[in-house]
Amino acid sequence: MPADDSAVLVEDLVRTYPGGLRAVDGVNLHVAPGEIYGFLGPNGAGKSTTVRILTTLLRPTSGRALVAGYDVVADAAKVRRTIGVALQEAALDPLMTGRELLGLQGALHGLRRGAARERGTELLERVDLVDAADRRLGTYSGGMRRRLDLAMALVHRPRVLFLDEPTTGLDPASRAALWREVRLLNDDGTTVFLTTQYLEEAEQLADRVGIIDRGHIVAEGTPDELKGRVGEPRLHVELIDPSRNAEAMAAIAAHGHCSERESGGLVLRTPEGARAIAPVIRALDEAGIEVDAVEVEEPTLDDVFLAVTGHTAAEAEAEAKVAPA
Repeated sequence: MPADDSAVLVEDLVRTYPGGLRAVDGVNLHVAPGEIYGFLGPNGAGKSTTVRILTTLLRPTSGRALVAGYDVVADAAKVRRTIGVALQEAALDPLMTGRELLGLQGALHGLRRGAARERGTELLERVDLVDAADRRLGTYSGGMRRRLDLAMALVHRPRVLFLDEPTTGLDPASRAALWREVRLLNDDGTTVFLTTQYLEEAEQLADRVGIIDRGHIVAEGTPDELKGRVGEPRLHVELIDPSRNAEAMAAIAAHGHCSERESGGLVLRTPEGARAIAPVIRALDEAGIEVDAVEVEEPTLDDVFLAVTGHTAAEAEAEAKVAPA
């Protein structure tokens, strides 16, 4: 029987490489059954190493990890039977067709030929690849390959699905299609552990988010909770006459902290958010200051990333690309 009813439970997980590098350094996390958990961080932060441990592809140096209640070291075979995995670079034969690959995946999971064929057809329909089912994989686009990766991970109806940066390199339409499929899978009860470097992806899909940086979990919570911890909504105010910025700042100071933007105009940080628009415009009108435009900007997960790591996700990604191995 499983040792724990969590979908994923990680306690003090460490993975050390030769030379003393700690790719994963004391990670703790819990994912409830039926949850979509977004795992954020730039390349080199420890995301993929953590996923490789959770999917039994890599042994931890120390600590404990349970998936679907089974220990990833002591019960590795049981873990593999209960999870689906779609990694960034799946080694798929370009000369095989999508239908053949799904049939092979079914056979590897012990399905009889008829059952494997039926399941393959069902999944091809689900990921919208019926028209390409009998084409060789070498003719597939990037989006089609990622949808086939997803279908292959679902052949045996896994309880927990690991998606490692599933939309990297995809065009917006393909990314949106894969997002829809992930939501449908979750609606059916599948737990999804999603690693990504795209903050928008986590915000769109995840029930909860964990941010890893340099091997440590540096923040965790729902997207709204995380955004609420790091900042207030901002109003961007543009005046007809920018020479009156100083007067405008004095006129609206009671509504929050106001400053000038480097790109022009004013930015007002206010807990009232959009509710502050009407009183701000009224205050400026009473001061005889004409407003050209007012725009509300809510805190983002990139603001969270900046607050907890000291750099934006884009900056961290650029650093990881040029850092020595």
